[in-house]
Amino acid sequence: MAWFTRKNPGVAPQPEGDRSVKTEGLWQKCDSCSQIIWRKALEETMQCCPKCGHHFKIDATSRLKLLFDGAYTEFDTTLTSTDPLEFVDSKPYKKRLSDMQSALRQKDSLLSAEGTIHGRKVMVCVCELKFIGGSMGTVMGEKITRAIERCLANRTPLVIVSASGGARMQEGAISLMQLAKISAALMRLDEAKVPYISVLTDPTTGGVTASFAMLGDLNIGEPGALIGFAGPRVIEQTIRQKLPEGFQRSEFLLQHGFLDAVVKRSEMKDYIAKSLHFFCGPAA
Repeated sequence: MAWFTRKNPGVAPQPEGDRSVKTEGLWQKCDSCSQIIWRKALEETMQCCPKCGHHFKIDATSRLKLLFDGAYTEFDTTLTSTDPLEFVDSKPYKKRLSDMQSALRQKDSLLSAEGTIHGRKVMVCVCELKFIGGSMGTVMGEKITRAIERCLANRTPLVIVSASGGARMQEGAISLMQLAKISAALMRLDEAKVPYISVLTDPTTGGVTASFAMLGDLNIGEPGALIGFAGPRVIEQTIRQKLPEGFQRSEFLLQHGFLDAVVKRSEMKDYIAKSLHFFCGPAA
């Protein structure tokens, strides 16, 4: 009798343990408009919602591929943080580092690479938000400083794409020293009249905002990016006032003179290329 109760008589029933949802992981909900989006459609729009334009976070490697014309050369790939304070919170800092390095297959929270943008040689540094919140420790400070020194030696323009929660607390004052170290190196770049473009993405906060992220000859924000030093809740609790709508978002900062432009991800490469053409003239 079981034959006549099946919905598909020609197909044997699957055991309970073998059943799975075939569409799992193929769709994503937009954080802004709640639209359900096919992941392949997101890839075609550079991880931007096709309905409302919300910019999803992307990893550092994807960012480099979006900006460069093709192949690029990565630098300082073996640099890794130590544990000068023998710091322990919910887990030892050494364990946290090794877990991140294994999961992401990179040594720290910044990639430094050289390639071409519309035929012009450019040095690009990109923060990896997934690596301990894109936090700035000694390795990030050293890699950015070395990138600046390469730019000085070869008169190569510099682009830094920020996505970070700020200085890395597990390295204490040593991480805070990187603010001054990078800022001093950028001053030398400015004196040499080598262009530096800063791209601020969601989120860019803390010591990164307080140093290199806001020191560009041109400071560009992605749409909707959270940019600031302290977070909105901390500020509200401190001043005991309600903050304006959209406070610390890139559009708010542009309106109040803290950014030079807000540029969509799909237009970012062309915008940077045109800006460098303005600063440096035609590509060689």
